[in-house]
Amino acid sequence: MSENLATVSYIGATILFILSLGGLSNQETALRGNLYGMVGMALAVLATVFGPTVTMAGVPWLVGAMLAGGSVGIYAARTVQMTQMPELVALMHSMVGLAAMLVGFSTYIDPTASSHLTGAAHAIHALEIYIGIFIGAVTFAGSIVAFGKLSGRIGGSPLLLPGRHFLNLAGLLVVVYFGYQFLQAQTPADGMMPLIVMTVVALLFGVHMVMAIGGADMPVVVSMLNSYSGWAAAATGFMLSNDLLIVTGALVGSSGAILSYIMCNAMNRSFFSVIAGGFGTVASAPKAAGDAAQPAGEVVPVSALETAELLREAKSVVIVPGYGMAVAQAQHTVFEITKHLRDKGVKIRFGIHPVAGRMPGHMNVLLAEAKVPYDIVFEMEEINDDFPDTDVVMVIGANDIVNPSAQDDPTSPIAGMPVLEVWKARTSIVMKRSMASGYAGVDNPLFYKENNRMLFGDAKKMLDEVLTALKA
Repeated sequence: MSENLATVSYIGATILFILSLGGLSNQETALRGNLYGMVGMALAVLATVFGPTVTMAGVPWLVGAMLAGGSVGIYAARTVQMTQMPELVALMHSMVGLAAMLVGFSTYIDPTASSHLTGAAHAIHALEIYIGIFIGAVTFAGSIVAFGKLSGRIGGSPLLLPGRHFLNLAGLLVVVYFGYQFLQAQTPADGMMPLIVMTVVALLFGVHMVMAIGGADMPVVVSMLNSYSGWAAAATGFMLSNDLLIVTGALVGSSGAILSYIMCNAMNRSFFSVIAGGFGTVASAPKAAGDAAQPAGEVVPVSALETAELLREAKSVVIVPGYGMAVAQAQHTVFEITKHLRDKGVKIRFGIHPVAGRMPGHMNVLLAEAKVPYDIVFEMEEINDDFPDTDVVMVIGANDIVNPSAQDDPTSPIAGMPVLEVWKARTSIVMKRSMASGYAGVDNPLFYKENNRMLFGDAKKMLDEVLTALKA
């Protein structure tokens, strides 16, 4: 393939990637967006493999690597459950960071990569390598920790070391100092020690950064690491002088940053406050008897049969899904209940909080998998005003995103976080296994309100009983 044809292919792939991002911004066009992305990636890979920068001797190696990676991808796509998608995404981000690290080191020790560069050009190339490896190491280590937290291999509670901010600042100063030493190196052998020290510090920083983030902020962490992986890919593009990789990395990095900003706004928090330590950094302490902040009221359990009666008599129903629905794999039963109620003339809708689940869009993906119509799925700001006119709200495995403490208790760790105001409905039904607090470790006064009912048990099992009662 000639250089001109490869360039045209790269431009075409770039356009397809932009169209893919546009399509993924809406549920109705998400499938088309995925298709654009796949075609664009296939075009980009073919243009690279058969382009002028790859010799024929290297093609078999690349094809072998693609077959091996593709096989792993197909296996993961067929075996990974939807509940495991957040940790899978985090693991994929770690691979991008690792790739950036390996490319950086291989580019630095390659005698042909910079032998023709002198002066400022050589310094810029060295800086690209240094920054690329730094971003890659932070992304790799942070994503591995995020994978561990999301998969339950690492506890969700944050690790708060004494003087952690000063430790981070000290690490940054070490990185800057050895960066100066690296730029002064005359040979790869001279620069290897500063490069290795920086890599170790960056790996430790990535681990420390994610370990210190509270459980309820993990959706933001996933989108943040998505952004980091994009910048790592862009840095790799600079090291390899690959324009498409630079553009693609910038698209992923900027879109991930925008998504992180949107999600932080959804929690009424700043990005820096998330990095400094998020919700759940302090576990909720038991409150003394008589404390004004103690939830008042009595928990009223309800059976599946009673729940079915409430749904049957309702004219308007809103369902609020959470991570508990994902864990129980109850989305298909939810769809069956939705279909049955709609056939009976009940107005039924879904309310989605931006940080519901363990990654951005987690609930939307689950509902789409269960064939829930897109036109009855609404974002928080679209449906919050409708709760006072709603007969029944069913909260399935959600906790923190429906917690009235965010509005009523200024001392709460989630104070100021926008939440779904389900308590304003005539009746709310919360489905939980137990009275345990949510991922942020915060008590929920919703459970004790007069118009609230608690349906305890596994969400899938209880919803199956509700569906059976409805059909009977």
